[in-house]
Amino acid sequence: MTEPAWLTLGRELQALAQTGLTFTQDRFDRQRYERITQIAATLLGSGFNIEPKLMLDLLQTQRGYATPKIDVRGAAFRDGKVLMVRERIDGRWTLPGGWADVNQSAAECTVREIREESGFEARALKLTGVFDYQKSGHPPRQYFSCYKMFFLCEITGGEPRPSDETSEVGFFARDAFPPLSLGRTTVAQVERMFEHAANPSLPTDFD
Repeated sequence: MTEPAWLTLGRELQALAQTGLTFTQDRFDRQRYERITQIAATLLGSGFNIEPKLMLDLLQTQRGYATPKIDVRGAAFRDGKVLMVRERIDGRWTLPGGWADVNQSAAECTVREIREESGFEARALKLTGVFDYQKSGHPPRQYFSCYKMFFLCEITGGEPRPSDETSEVGFFARDAFPPLSLGRTTVAQVERMFEHAANPSLPTDFD
């Protein structure tokens, strides 16, 4: 899925301005980078139908050298079916996961997300894939660059329990996927997790 040019350019402008503001010592350059941030906010706000001021406030929360954000997802299986949770925000299903937190490894974040969103305890067994959001068939909606890390996991305990973010918990066969929340997990990604579960010796996938 190709994202629109305004999104690609707006994201790059924001990243350049953010990094420039981090390192510049020149007050005139700072003014230029601040103006570039405003242009990026106007461009992205127009594309997403968000007020430029609100978009600018969002962009200005970012500090330091601009790097991709990290989203983690866990693929845990039981009786040949994969664990999924239903997102309250859009009513669609996904592998448990979310933004990685500081002071936790990517694997620890994945296990935590599985517990919080599904009620199951799990153990991360293998990093199965690292994908660029923009290159993986997701809807073109991310303001910021994002890497998605997928882990093959083993359920070690717990029981199904929805959360503030999820309304249902279920296990699904490869030929019976529910409607997916494609901004979080694509059909191709879930199918690839089935392949890794069947053949754990497969190497980690990456773009």
